[in-house]
Amino acid sequence: MFSITVRDHIMIAHSFHGEVFGPAQRLHGATFLVDATFRREQLDQDNIVVDIGLATRELGAVTAALNFRNLDDEPDFAGINTSTEYLAKVVADRLAERVHQGALGEGARGLASLSVTLHESHIAWASYERAL
Repeated sequence: MFSITVRDHIMIAHSFHGEVFGPAQRLHGATFLVDATFRREQLDQDNIVVDIGLATRELGAVTAALNFRNLDDEPDFAGINTSTEYLAKVVADRLAERVHQGALGEGARGLASLSVTLHESHIAWASYERAL
């Protein structure tokens, strides 16, 4: 399996519901390093996984919609614990929509899967992987 990874970051604010979250139940900020990895079994006719410039641009568009937002105020996240794991899925699903819409070029239609990893720090991160 071949893969490429592109990277961006987001800075968000949010709070959690539930005793398991302890002090994080209060409004707090988080900065995430965001990695999006695209995979395919065979390289395309240009011998690439996907156009890295388009992948970078589209990841940037997805993260821009989340960056510098209080997720507690966003209708898409009303009543949802926006955990790192959950946000990794949101980013992956939004990227997958862009792949299916053709925003990453025709060659991206041959992608097998993508995964998104949100790094909370140098010692903790969460990922979500999905088929395309």
